[in-house]
Amino acid sequence: MPIEIRELVIRATVDPGEVAGSCGASPAQASGASRGGAEARAQADLLEACVREVLRILEDKRER
Repeated sequence: MPIEIRELVIRATVDPGEVAGSCGASPAQASGASRGGAEARAQADLLEACVREVLRILEDKRER
């Protein structure tokens, strides 16, 4: 007998002390990317790429 889930609740705890936007990188990698101008730009590029990918996935799901 199939089970239908009508509501899914996802909860997350955000620690403001952690480096945001690492998008799968380990904390050691994320903290290393926060040093220097080039590393900060690389982190911003990674964050932008993550946001674009999430928006693309959401758009694909909306079209279905």
